[in-house]
Amino acid sequence: MIMKHLLTTFILFCFAKTLGAQPAASSNLETQLFNLPDVVFKKIDTPDGFEAAYELKIRQPLDHKHPERGHFYQRVFLTHKGFDRPTVICTEGYERPTNRVYELTSLLKANQLDVEHRYFGESNPETVDYQYLNLEQATADLHHVNEIFREIYKGKWVSTGISKGGQTTIYYRYFYPADVDVAVPYVAPLNQELEEKRIYAFLDTVGTAECRAKIRAEQMRLLKNRQEALTKLQWFAKGAGLKFSYLNFEQAFEYAVLEYPFSFWQLGHDCSKIPDDKVPLDSTLTHFLSVSGLDFFADESMTNYASHYYQAGDEMGYYAYRTEDFKGLLKALPMQPHPSAVFMPGKQPTSFDGELPKKTAAWLDTWGHNFIYINGDSDTWSATAVRPSGKTNSVWFFLPKTSHGGARIKNMTKADREKLVTTLENWLGMEIE
Repeated sequence: MIMKHLLTTFILFCFAKTLGAQPAASSNLETQLFNLPDVVFKKIDTPDGFEAAYELKIRQPLDHKHPERGHFYQRVFLTHKGFDRPTVICTEGYERPTNRVYELTSLLKANQLDVEHRYFGESNPETVDYQYLNLEQATADLHHVNEIFREIYKGKWVSTGISKGGQTTIYYRYFYPADVDVAVPYVAPLNQELEEKRIYAFLDTVGTAECRAKIRAEQMRLLKNRQEALTKLQWFAKGAGLKFSYLNFEQAFEYAVLEYPFSFWQLGHDCSKIPDDKVPLDSTLTHFLSVSGLDFFADESMTNYASHYYQAGDEMGYYAYRTEDFKGLLKALPMQPHPSAVFMPGKQPTSFDGELPKKTAAWLDTWGHNFIYINGDSDTWSATAVRPSGKTNSVWFFLPKTSHGGARIKNMTKADREKLVTTLENWLGMEIE
């Protein structure tokens, strides 16, 4: 496997060298990329409005404090606008399989570096050792990318990310406050507990009392009709090719029922679409699966999100599910302790102590300048969003009646967009068209 990895890297390097050597394809950018340390590249399709785009592999130490312990190659997508333009570094929280242009990049007419998170996608070492998956190492990856590309992009830098990527944006600024001029995390929670109680308070107050009652009635109907529901859902799971060994099928069903309100508000579902008890159970199950899918608790999801769950259980915190309203209806999960939404790889124990997020929150309150936080006030994750302290110049936007996927600049009111643009112009010292 090691020889195969080295051969792949060598071929990619040779391909990049060939690209740079062809006069027809040669450019000042490719010449500079070729001369950068720890970078190999290949040309990819260029998004409209940009000059060039490349898929990069950047050599990163497993342990930035002890580079002799080995390395891996991190996937990064570069989209080039111009050497005189600002640069946006996108701090992904998960896999980033293809290039995409963030709205902030388009707004600023900027260059973009979209960085896949370590231990996701193709940014994995040959052997996954979770001791090197922590926020200090992950943000050091971003710092290394920053150091490399400041050689060619010498203007202003902005960091941004969405959801877990937004969390990465926050922690990157905490560990390396001088790397960027502005940080823009979208819908980014800053959890301070393994079982975040602020989420319970949010679910008790979001929306209308009528809507919350309909959500609870949906959960109760599913649990009270568990045998019929399980039989029908087993046929669905078989057709979808879902496998259940990390959780058994009944555990997955109960988890999905408990997850329903969290996902309902996070994804921005319509209360009027919740079926009542007058419709057939099949209709209820169809709605249920559209909100809180069983696939989220199947083996493939556990594998794909193993690194995410490790980070939640180790440093980043997460949430759990209250059970008190379902006494006598849960058969596969315990009433206490509350079932956790963290599914650690290999079912290893969590090691969360809350020290890092609490230190980060305290730093943000006092020293977290030049942040623009964008959240939706109906998104479940807004419950643990960073809130104004009054001690910094940072700016907050909580878009009303907006979910996790809707909290974007394009969905802001005209007044909010103007405020955001003016803020960016002041902090970056540039005019935005």
